[in-house]
Amino acid sequence: MPVVGVPVGEGVEAALAAAQEALYRDDRTAALAHARAALDLDAGVGEAHALLAELLADQADGTAVAHARAAVAAEPGRLEWQRLLAEALASDGQVAEARAVAAAALDRRPDDAALHRLLARLLLAVGERDGALSHAREARFLAPRDLSGLASLGHVWREAGEPLLAAEVLEPALRQAHPMDPARAAAGVALARAWIELAEPRKARDVLEAALEADPADTAGAKVLLDGIDGSGGELTPAFVRALFDQYADRFDQHLVGKLGYGVPGKLREALGRLGLVDGAGLRVLDAGCGTGLMGVEARGLAGTLAGFDLSPRMVEKARARGIYDRLWVGELVEAFRAEPGAWDLLLAADVLVYLGDLDPVMRAAAAALVPGGRFAFSVERAADGFVLQESRRYAHSEAHVRAAAEAAGLEVEMLEPLVPRLDRGKPLDGLLVVLRRRSAPSSARPDISG
Repeated sequence: MPVVGVPVGEGVEAALAAAQEALYRDDRTAALAHARAALDLDAGVGEAHALLAELLADQADGTAVAHARAAVAAEPGRLEWQRLLAEALASDGQVAEARAVAAAALDRRPDDAALHRLLARLLLAVGERDGALSHAREARFLAPRDLSGLASLGHVWREAGEPLLAAEVLEPALRQAHPMDPARAAAGVALARAWIELAEPRKARDVLEAALEADPADTAGAKVLLDGIDGSGGELTPAFVRALFDQYADRFDQHLVGKLGYGVPGKLREALGRLGLVDGAGLRVLDAGCGTGLMGVEARGLAGTLAGFDLSPRMVEKARARGIYDRLWVGELVEAFRAEPGAWDLLLAADVLVYLGDLDPVMRAAAAALVPGGRFAFSVERAADGFVLQESRRYAHSEAHVRAAAEAAGLEVEMLEPLVPRLDRGKPLDGLLVVLRRRSAPSSARPDISG
């Protein structure tokens, strides 16, 4: 019996040719009909199964996986069909099998960028960040001008906590791309998401507007992101701070101390001395936002145990190289304070709170972290009122805001005085040096942090 749409006597090849022609015209409905017609003529045709697997990839009923399996069964040696099966399995949530299929295919073709991109996504989905980044690096090396592939990698880098890398790769790739490249919109959205995480709403807006111009149908979803930017407030995100200091780590000490006259660690140590804290005090000290360890050098004499953390892994590496800390880790400020309640005699935050807006959450977390009578010593840049995000991408805080946040958290102001933390464009920056003391006593139990 003749198949509808297929000339009598021309059979499977005619059906497949008609399916490809329909795809060229972007007529997916006709392409599906012709591919199914080919299978009606011969149920074992791998080309038809592969085509149906691609066309049905957005279905959540396992049909794409079934057709991809059939294609591989028809011709096990076809690498592109093995990749197709891995993609279908991944979309269907069968991550373990998808990973096994992709890895086996990659063993045969280690230079396949698409397989590296797929494995990067799969590894990230199961929390294997380092492996994911390794495959992403290889995929970029193998296909440095594939804008569609770079857009996919952009999401991997961002979700792995590397939005700066995504921006550094995608921005020049978009500049160099052909104006008619169909991947421009998807790459633009990937870049915009990175800029949003890096607290760069203006850059994100520009990219999203260009993405909409390239694809008025907005298949990449630029409009939703664009609508949300104006309400974001431009707050600094942890990703922005981490990215900033990861790229700054190697020249941090030389630039900050040598060129900007940064002296907050020494001034905080001197202030604590005026309050009676002397070397040999044996305190349990936590250096929050430790950076390369400049504050740790000043505080080591006060400490029986000196711990530190920073959002930037590269900064933590630099601090570890000094050999002065008993514990170091990568962490976020409020979370780290909350993690060990009543554990610390002294919290230090030298030039750290400038990356936070409202100080109320960090004050409450600090109060919970301190023992009775414990101290929280830090610096801020001074604002006239409340807190404000400056052009420098750093927050300034007013004295009134510091006092109010401390009072609400049960911390009393033991010292609050003017401070010049560093130079800004050759001029002294207006700041405050603050030491707070925990008033009310939490539980007397103090966990051992020596490990």
